[in-house]
Amino acid sequence: MAKKEVRTDLWVAKQLDECGIKFDAQGSNIKELDEALKTASKRGTGKAGYPEYVAVIGNFVLVIEDKADIEKQVNLTDKGVIATDTKSITDYAVNGAYFYGKHIAQNSPFKKVFALGVSGDEKHHVITPLWVDDREGYKELPDLESFVSFSPRNIREYYTRYVLEEETDVEKTTEQILKDAAELHEYLRTYGTLKDQDKPLVVAGILLALDEIEYGGFSINSLTGDQTPGMRDGDKLMNAIRGRLTRSNVGPDAKKDKLLHEFAIIQDSVRLNEKNDTLGKTPLKYYTEFLYERVFKNIKYQKTSEDFIGRFYGEFMSYSGGDGQTLGIILTPRHITDLMCDLVNVGPDDVVLDQTTPNMIQRISGIFERNALISKEI
Repeated sequence: MAKKEVRTDLWVAKQLDECGIKFDAQGSNIKELDEALKTASKRGTGKAGYPEYVAVIGNFVLVIEDKADIEKQVNLTDKGVIATDTKSITDYAVNGAYFYGKHIAQNSPFKKVFALGVSGDEKHHVITPLWVDDREGYKELPDLESFVSFSPRNIREYYTRYVLEEETDVEKTTEQILKDAAELHEYLRTYGTLKDQDKPLVVAGILLALDEIEYGGFSINSLTGDQTPGMRDGDKLMNAIRGRLTRSNVGPDAKKDKLLHEFAIIQDSVRLNEKNDTLGKTPLKYYTEFLYERVFKNIKYQKTSEDFIGRFYGEFMSYSGGDGQTLGIILTPRHITDLMCDLVNVGPDDVVLDQTTPNMIQRISGIFERNALISKEI
């Protein structure tokens, strides 16, 4: 069991590192927290007690307790509240995190405390956050897939949204993205004279290309309107799309080539690749800048189910052929994709055999569902 606990500890530490959360193990380098933990024994002896990890982010404190066994996630009383007896505190992740979080809130200047109980491993895990006050109260928050909500960039927005239950920039951003979908649809018609069935393909292709920016496979500044064969804006976008599909292991090659063929209009359309007098650039560059500024740069919770790209694409489809089915594109309802992902515990590195999607265009829509996961066929 000890080895399993260590593996869980290491996985949690790795996740915190990836989210940019600086933490201390088995104590705290913050004097006030260290002093509070000197009397935080789980067994009530008045001696020291230390959670697995403690982190200070701004004026928030994160207290994390983990267990290898998912069955040891939380123990509730007959009334459905978190049990606070000694055995529950020592044996269960959430109960232990709540104990330490409450102790810190009551015995230190830090009053904004999140207590997180974690159990399991990288493949199968549960993360349950609590908001703890300096009395005996707590607020149980929705389970999470990762710690990204508590990163320095996200924690205040998470607090506003889930603890205070106020409107946050996330909702505002989502509302703006839905408006942007209608605006982009009009621009595609005005500057590209695109048919309804071609608009989603242009948008999907550009979104794939933009995903290559962080890997050095694409630059918006490279779209110069050059008319040299192989150097046109459409050629550069197609090269980025090809790189994105290759990096995602979409295969075999024949299938990848068939998928690339669906994006051929990006290269073949003369109007899309020629500079527009009104825009002063090619429509392709204009659309690419639009999507980058209005969608990519506004994404907040990239590792959660707040899939802004998927919501944008779904809204855009409503302007391009109704629900998309007339174009051969089937956008699975959000609650269904969430349910299925939860049931199979799918992750970004998993391989999914999709036997019910014979049409390659349908698979394009899957790129934008649930955290932009791309289904890979074996």
